Amino acid sequence: MTTQERALRIDELLCAEYGAPFVPFSFRDPLSELVSALLSHRTKNAVTRAAFLRLTETFPTWEEVVAAPTEAVEAAIAAVTYPEVKGPRIQEALRRVKEGNGGALNLDFLAEWPVREARDWLEAIPGVGAKTSAAVLNFSGLRRPALVVDTHHQRVAQRLGIVPARASIDKASKILQEYLPAEWDGQRVYDSHQGFMRHGQRVCHWREPDCERCVVRQLCDFGRKG
Repeated sequence: MTTQERALRIDELLCAEYGAPFVPFSFRDPLSELVSALLSHRTKNAVTRAAFLRLTETFPTWEEVVAAPTEAVEAAIAAVTYPEVKGPRIQEALRRVKEGNGGALNLDFLAEWPVREARDWLEAIPGVGAKTSAAVLNFSGLRRPALVVDTHHQRVAQRLGIVPARASIDKASKILQEYLPAEWDGQRVYDSHQGFMRHGQRVCHWREPDCERCVVRQLCDFGRKG
């Protein structure tokens, strides 16, 4: 069995274990998803949601966010970690989008682009890495087949041995994306992320993985050693 075949078999088992297909948690437009993702770094989901809501209540349009004093944007998102970094970063990201889209503040045009080109374009924006670019494309209403890899997903993949043990999230994301069949749509790719993420949250814990409960233990390098 090749590593790709093993990865896809693991994916199948995890999706079955956790009840795929999963209902998407977000139906935002892609630009809103970009802003939310930039807010979310090292911040709990509930805090991110509250900060996003306050930002959009304070500035009802993204044009207003761009034009606002940076201090006012920072104040609106004060609940997140590092608002003094994220405020300017969000404004710069919005400017980059506007400049790259003929003056229009939206990312709807990415619906027609090849996924790799869309991700490269997004990742040229300061502060946007592999996880954020994939989230913009897959978690938003675009629902493109871009695989999001978070720390849970990364840890599970490393222990399984389907990515190198020292692979960064960006490197793991690239490897795992390449394993996926080209015909998978955005929902199927979303299911893959959710299966790995839930396994990391519920069984393959950071400190003490519960290998006795693991449905993929026989396919796992770490589990077989234990």
